[in-house]
Amino acid sequence: MIQSIVTAFLSAVLIENFVLVKFLGICPFLGVSKKTSTALGMGGAVIFVMTAASAVTWLLQQYVLKVFQIEYLQTISFILVIASLVQLVEMVIQKTSKALYQSLGVFLPLITTNCAVLGVCIINIQKSFDFFNAVIYGIFAGVGFTLAIVLFAGIRERLEYAAVPECLKGIPISLISASLVSLAFFGFQGLIK
Repeated sequence: MIQSIVTAFLSAVLIENFVLVKFLGICPFLGVSKKTSTALGMGGAVIFVMTAASAVTWLLQQYVLKVFQIEYLQTISFILVIASLVQLVEMVIQKTSKALYQSLGVFLPLITTNCAVLGVCIINIQKSFDFFNAVIYGIFAGVGFTLAIVLFAGIRERLEYAAVPECLKGIPISLISASLVSLAFFGFQGLIK
């Protein structure tokens, strides 16, 4: 049991990282990674949404879509669940942390269309995970997203003080840095067989 949880953790966080290996969720990854504190806030919101969405969509798939043989409604029903969860997170953050709410800006509602969240839900079904494994995978995928965005935010903060050629300042150096971090994560391939 512990070994399978460790394997799931290493797989979701390092080997199959949604942002750096599967290239899902790039919009908030690039948009909210200018400050580490904002990246941590977004990461926490994504962990919650991925975990809750994994649980709710697994139940929806098993007890509604399969029972009534309407699996073809999977994508739209999963997006509705994710949108509802994001609305809940947005309301909670707005009430509890005005500064974080304003710093996340438009990227908080964009979690709804974050393909990483939808990807976790669909992968849970495709890999035939049971409820426990689906929730665990959702948590660890969110942790992997958070690791990627916080790591990248730290790099971008350091880049502000680096001697970057004028033609590479801003988005170009950000994309180059993201690709180098992604290459580093590809080094974890083959860690688990």
